[in-house]
Amino acid sequence: MAIIERPASDTLAFDAAPVTPAASYGYLRRPVETTGWRSWAFTVDHKKIGIMYGVVAMTFFVIGGLEAGLIRLQLAGPDGSILSADKYNQMFTMHATTMVFLFVMPMAAAFANYMIPLQIGARDVAFPRLNALSLWVFVFGGIFLNTSWILGGAADGGWFMYAPNSDVPFSPTNGVDFWALGLQITGIASLVGAINLIVTVLNMRAPGMSMMRVPIFTWMALVVQFLLLFAIPVITVALFLLMFQRSYDATFFTVSEGADPLLWQHLFWIFGHPEVYILVLPSFGIISEVLPVFSKKPLFGYPFVVFSGAAIGFVGWGVWAHHMFASGLGPVSVAVFSVATMAIAVPTGVKIINWTLTMWGGKLRFTTAMLFAVGLIVQFTIGGLSGVTHAVAPSDTQQTDTYYIVAHFHYVIFGGAVLGLFAGIYYWWPKIFGKILSETWGKWNFWLMIVGMNLTFGPMHIIGLQGQPRRMYVWTEARAGEGFFNLGMWNLVATIGTFVLGIGVLLFFINVWVSRKHPPAPLDPWDARSLEWLTTSPPKEHNFDRQPTVHALDEVFHRKYEDVGQNGAHEYVQRATLEELVAEEEANADKHIHLPAPSYWPMVLAFALPIMAYGVIYTTWLIIAGAAIAIAALFGWALEPADADETDYDPPTAGGEMSKELANV
Repeated sequence: MAIIERPASDTLAFDAAPVTPAASYGYLRRPVETTGWRSWAFTVDHKKIGIMYGVVAMTFFVIGGLEAGLIRLQLAGPDGSILSADKYNQMFTMHATTMVFLFVMPMAAAFANYMIPLQIGARDVAFPRLNALSLWVFVFGGIFLNTSWILGGAADGGWFMYAPNSDVPFSPTNGVDFWALGLQITGIASLVGAINLIVTVLNMRAPGMSMMRVPIFTWMALVVQFLLLFAIPVITVALFLLMFQRSYDATFFTVSEGADPLLWQHLFWIFGHPEVYILVLPSFGIISEVLPVFSKKPLFGYPFVVFSGAAIGFVGWGVWAHHMFASGLGPVSVAVFSVATMAIAVPTGVKIINWTLTMWGGKLRFTTAMLFAVGLIVQFTIGGLSGVTHAVAPSDTQQTDTYYIVAHFHYVIFGGAVLGLFAGIYYWWPKIFGKILSETWGKWNFWLMIVGMNLTFGPMHIIGLQGQPRRMYVWTEARAGEGFFNLGMWNLVATIGTFVLGIGVLLFFINVWVSRKHPPAPLDPWDARSLEWLTTSPPKEHNFDRQPTVHALDEVFHRKYEDVGQNGAHEYVQRATLEELVAEEEANADKHIHLPAPSYWPMVLAFALPIMAYGVIYTTWLIIAGAAIAIAALFGWALEPADADETDYDPPTAGGEMSKELANV
């Protein structure tokens, strides 16, 4: 829509209501609802899209957690009977797939969509309709993937789906087909979103915001978008090959036809290891925002944090084969990838040092967000240390396919990515919703999650080194070993830890519920530093009343405080409150602010993709129907008016008055 701020007295009279451009397009006119569910379903506002990303991602987080609970119940005692062997395979496959592709990635996308335009001083993202398309493609892809549970069974080959186990003779149901097609759909969402956010950061920064004044979260999100831009096509190639192998009798992985199943492993892990950094780098960015605020200090070594993040993104492409040391690569390949695996620990270690020195000597304030940030540093460091052992090929070969790998992965992903996401939720909740989450409930949430995490995944290091395979669906007393501290005891501890962790997550949702009735949060509840706080909470639809001009890193901090130190010493004195700064922006608001109009077509186009995917599995007619919907949506997308006309929102009054600016739109 065209939002135009103008003096109310500046009007022009008409004798009759004009025919608007939107009306002349008939069914192609833009949606204009500003309240109700339609205002959310068809929005292109990056803030609403970010919120919906987050809500859907948290829904899948709950689903993935329930799947994890069933897995641990199955392994709590000997001769478990909660799940059959087949259902257990489906459960751990879908648990990992859900957590990686349907929770952590889209939750990071939620923060990126909401915060990046605010942090760089933009009104919205570069391509708002593509942003909406990315959301709805993810939503329909996730739903499609989970409909496999009621349509014959879910995928059962692990989230890595190694060939030839993923081929029809070993997995004859449609579960793997749903998996391959569902990830292709969600991959489109990631790729479209990556292109959109890259263009947004590079082209839409506020005046004065050089790349070395960009907030760290936006920097880390930018690195992630470049990783997605190059990683998603690799996994898409692999998924296409698997789809044709299963659905159209291709032989890309069939040994009897001269193929090599290791092709799948190479394609998957060339994507898979950058994927690890796609998952954790957004959380690194989040805690790099949180730690300075609650340490009352600037981030130590900002350029080092920026370039170490970029180095992680670059070196991450050269370590994929450490997942394949047991596959017979040969000594030269093993040696090269061992060295690369050691090398990537260096930029990660740089970040940990920077975070630690940011806190050193600071006036620490342990809010819930700060606790989650510190928890990430500790837990991710543990995961990193166990990860370095995988750089030692003999050790890695022993650990391969044991629970030691499961422990390492969860310390990295849960300890690294998930704790950081929760830090962001608690830190930015007042900005997004205008309320502060309860610190009491939040700290219970944190400590139960930390205790539960370590009870769950800590023992897995031990049972892995004791020899428990990672995909064993049942164990017997005879295999548990002797003594008290055997496989049986540690499996029971891990299961108890899972439910402690689950209670911690439940307390988060209780916190959200009880905090609804909290009074409105102050504009500056944390004494924040970066540009997203230079507006109301929640932000207005157009984000900023006046286009910000940036003069320094941590722009908002430097507007609030003046450095009066001498001889190189820094001493800051507060000169203004954030309320005063926002009031000044409102008083000097830009007169003409244009925002993109909502659109039906991103949702319609996204809806066509799962229909075509069902067609690949069941009947060509569904492919045709889905393609027809997609073509119609593309035509609608191309032909709809550039803006909903102002009269759709604010029709002429009975006296025929209409603003002069509106008449000239």
